[in-house]
Amino acid sequence: MAEIIDGKAFAAGLRERVGKQVAALKSQHDITPGLAVVLVGENPASEVYVRNKGKQTREAGMESYEYKRDASISERELLDLVEELNSDDKVNGILVQLPLPDHIESDKVLAAINPDKDVDGFHTVNVGRLWTGLPGLVPCTPLGCKMLLKDQLGDLSGKHAVIVGRSNIVGKPMAALLLRENCTVEIAHSRTKDLESEVRRADIVIAAVGRREMIKGDWLKEGATVIDVGINRIEKEDGKTKLVGDVEFESAEKVAGAITPVPGGVGPMTIACLLNNTVEATCLQRGVDVPQA
Repeated sequence: MAEIIDGKAFAAGLRERVGKQVAALKSQHDITPGLAVVLVGENPASEVYVRNKGKQTREAGMESYEYKRDASISERELLDLVEELNSDDKVNGILVQLPLPDHIESDKVLAAINPDKDVDGFHTVNVGRLWTGLPGLVPCTPLGCKMLLKDQLGDLSGKHAVIVGRSNIVGKPMAALLLRENCTVEIAHSRTKDLESEVRRADIVIAAVGRREMIKGDWLKEGATVIDVGINRIEKEDGKTKLVGDVEFESAEKVAGAITPVPGGVGPMTIACLLNNTVEATCLQRGVDVPQA
């Protein structure tokens, strides 16, 4: 049976480390990192997520600034708000919660964020920095996946990694991060011919395709490490719902060497890595080293 990779516990440790770094920035440099989150409209899932971000930001000793705007806000007004936050020295990280209303072009809004404050790591400047090996802010979910892999396996050099999914948010940045770790990287997706054979070659499988339980246990190489990024809600026989990943956990657990559960695997890492990125962004802007913790 596979070892269960406890993302919840790792995330708690990361948040504790970030808290110590924030305390050091305050005591050594009189700097308090600030994270601004912009929420447009009334999406219940987004509201819960933003509330959790604010709570964990404050618990880490940082300032949390929340900007809630009505769904009727114009694109120009939202861009003006982003520009205000770019110019505000108290704000070190800016996150615009997606999705945005249909009348607002998300790419335009994300491109307006100062790349050095882009704690989501989605700006094309940060994408370029990542792929060319330069320092920059990295998307939170792939960063969390890499941290879990390094904690589980140590040196990743020479490992064959197959990423199932090619999104700008997970699949592509994950590939860049694993290339930095000297993995042999393959990006597959829902249209890959004989996906099963490709997955079976992998020492590391990153499942981020967005299809519930698509990857079966008998697709896996014996002892492979599986990171399941998928979050899919399904209805059970009793009418209640539960979350499952992109990997069929029950069968995969019997073959893999280690695997992340859903929930409790990758999910908790995302906000913890957002806090980590906010500290990194703060130090970059203020010209100080990230404190050791």
